Amino acid sequence: MLVERREGCLGLVLTWLLSAVAVSISAWIVPGVSVDSFGKAMVAAAILGIVNALVRPVLVLLTLPVTVVTLGLFLLVVNAACVAIAANVVEGFRVDGFLPAVIMVIVLTIVSSVIGSIFGGRGKRAE
Repeated sequence: MLVERREGCLGLVLTWLLSAVAVSISAWIVPGVSVDSFGKAMVAAAILGIVNALVRPVLVLLTLPVTVVTLGLFLLVVNAACVAIAANVVEGFRVDGFLPAVIMVIVLTIVSSVIGSIFGGRGKRAE
Protein backbone atom coordinates (compact mmCIF):
# COMPACT_ATOMS: atom_id res chain seq x y z
CA MET A 1 0.00 0.00 0.00
CA LEU A 2 0.97 3.61 -0.06
CA VAL A 3 1.33 4.10 3.69
CA GLU A 4 3.31 1.77 5.95
CA ARG A 5 1.47 -1.47 6.71
CA ARG A 6 0.02 -2.23 10.13
CA GLU A 7 -0.94 -5.56 11.70
CA GLY A 8 -4.42 -7.09 11.65
CA CYS A 9 -7.74 -6.13 10.09
CA LEU A 10 -7.94 -2.81 11.91
CA GLY A 11 -4.44 -2.01 10.68
CA LEU A 12 -5.47 -2.84 7.12
CA VAL A 13 -8.47 -0.51 7.33
CA LEU A 14 -6.36 2.25 8.89
CA THR A 15 -3.70 1.86 6.18
CA TRP A 16 -6.42 1.98 3.51
CA LEU A 17 -7.95 5.15 5.00
CA LEU A 18 -4.55 6.85 5.30
CA SER A 19 -3.75 5.88 1.71
CA ALA A 20 -7.07 7.41 0.61
CA VAL A 21 -6.17 10.61 2.47
CA ALA A 22 -2.79 10.61 0.69
CA VAL A 23 -4.49 10.16 -2.71
CA SER A 24 -6.94 13.00 -1.91
CA ILE A 25 -4.19 15.39 -0.81
CA SER A 26 -2.03 14.51 -3.81
CA ALA A 27 -4.93 15.04 -6.21
CA TRP A 28 -5.61 18.39 -4.58
CA ILE A 29 -1.95 19.46 -5.01
CA VAL A 30 -1.21 18.16 -8.52
CA PRO A 31 -2.80 19.98 -11.45
CA GLY A 32 -4.25 17.56 -13.97
CA VAL A 33 -5.27 15.02 -11.31
CA SER A 34 -8.70 15.01 -9.72
CA VAL A 35 -10.79 12.86 -7.41
CA ASP A 36 -14.53 13.49 -7.23
CA SER A 37 -15.01 12.51 -3.57
CA PHE A 38 -13.32 10.86 -0.63
CA GLY A 39 -15.22 7.66 -1.46
CA LYS A 40 -13.65 7.68 -4.91
CA ALA A 41 -10.26 8.28 -3.26
CA MET A 42 -10.85 5.20 -1.10
CA VAL A 43 -11.64 3.12 -4.18
CA ALA A 44 -8.60 4.61 -5.97
CA ALA A 45 -6.34 3.77 -3.01
CA ALA A 46 -7.64 0.19 -2.96
CA ILE A 47 -7.19 -0.26 -6.73
CA LEU A 48 -3.76 1.38 -6.57
CA GLY A 49 -2.78 -1.06 -3.83
CA ILE A 50 -3.97 -4.00 -5.92
CA VAL A 51 -2.16 -2.70 -9.03
CA ASN A 52 1.01 -2.16 -6.97
CA ALA A 53 0.77 -5.71 -5.64
CA LEU A 54 -0.05 -7.51 -8.89
CA VAL A 55 0.97 -5.46 -11.93
CA ARG A 56 3.92 -3.39 -10.70
CA PRO A 57 6.24 -6.36 -9.99
CA VAL A 58 5.73 -7.63 -13.54
CA LEU A 59 6.39 -4.17 -14.98
CA VAL A 60 9.51 -3.77 -12.84
CA LEU A 61 10.83 -7.11 -14.02
CA LEU A 62 10.09 -6.40 -17.69
CA THR A 63 11.70 -2.96 -17.55
CA LEU A 64 14.72 -3.97 -15.45
CA PRO A 65 17.33 -3.28 -18.17
CA VAL A 66 16.00 0.23 -18.77
CA THR A 67 15.75 0.83 -15.03
CA VAL A 68 19.40 -0.16 -14.55
CA VAL A 69 20.56 2.06 -17.42
CA THR A 70 18.61 5.04 -16.03
CA LEU A 71 19.86 4.35 -12.49
CA GLY A 72 16.35 3.67 -11.25
CA LEU A 73 14.65 6.76 -12.66
CA PHE A 74 12.54 4.65 -15.00
CA LEU A 75 10.68 3.40 -11.92
CA LEU A 76 8.93 6.78 -11.96
CA VAL A 77 7.50 5.80 -15.36
CA VAL A 78 6.47 2.38 -14.01
CA ASN A 79 4.77 3.98 -11.00
CA ALA A 80 3.09 6.57 -13.25
CA ALA A 81 1.77 3.69 -15.38
CA CYS A 82 0.31 2.12 -12.23
CA VAL A 83 -1.43 5.40 -11.36
CA ALA A 84 -2.75 5.62 -14.94
CA ILE A 85 -4.10 2.07 -14.72
CA ALA A 86 -5.88 2.93 -11.46
CA ALA A 87 -7.27 6.12 -13.03
CA ASN A 88 -8.64 4.12 -15.97
CA VAL A 89 -10.33 1.63 -13.64
CA VAL A 90 -11.82 4.05 -11.10
CA GLU A 91 -14.57 6.33 -12.35
CA GLY A 92 -14.14 9.70 -10.64
CA PHE A 93 -10.33 9.49 -10.41
CA ARG A 94 -8.78 11.26 -13.39
CA VAL A 95 -5.19 11.81 -14.51
CA ASP A 96 -4.89 14.06 -17.56
CA GLY A 97 -1.65 12.72 -19.02
CA PHE A 98 1.82 11.37 -18.44
CA LEU A 99 3.38 14.40 -16.73
CA PRO A 100 0.56 14.76 -14.16
CA ALA A 101 0.90 11.02 -13.44
CA VAL A 102 4.66 11.35 -12.81
CA ILE A 103 4.13 14.41 -10.60
CA MET A 104 1.32 12.53 -8.80
CA VAL A 105 3.73 9.67 -8.04
CA ILE A 106 6.31 12.06 -6.57
CA VAL A 107 3.76 14.01 -4.51
CA LEU A 108 2.01 10.81 -3.40
CA THR A 109 5.31 9.41 -2.15
CA ILE A 110 6.05 12.57 -0.17
CA VAL A 111 2.50 12.85 1.26
CA SER A 112 2.46 9.15 2.19
CA SER A 113 5.81 9.51 3.95
CA VAL A 114 4.60 12.52 5.92
CA ILE A 115 1.34 10.77 6.89
CA GLY A 116 3.28 7.63 7.83
CA SER A 117 5.66 9.61 10.04
CA ILE A 118 2.77 11.45 11.73
CA PHE A 119 0.78 8.31 12.50
CA GLY A 120 3.83 6.23 13.34
CA GLY A 121 4.77 2.79 12.25
CA ARG A 122 5.05 -0.71 13.61
CA GLY A 123 5.15 -0.13 17.33
CA LYS A 124 7.48 2.87 17.10
CA ARG A 125 6.40 5.04 19.98
CA ALA A 126 8.32 7.77 21.72
CA GLU A 127 8.53 7.11 25.46
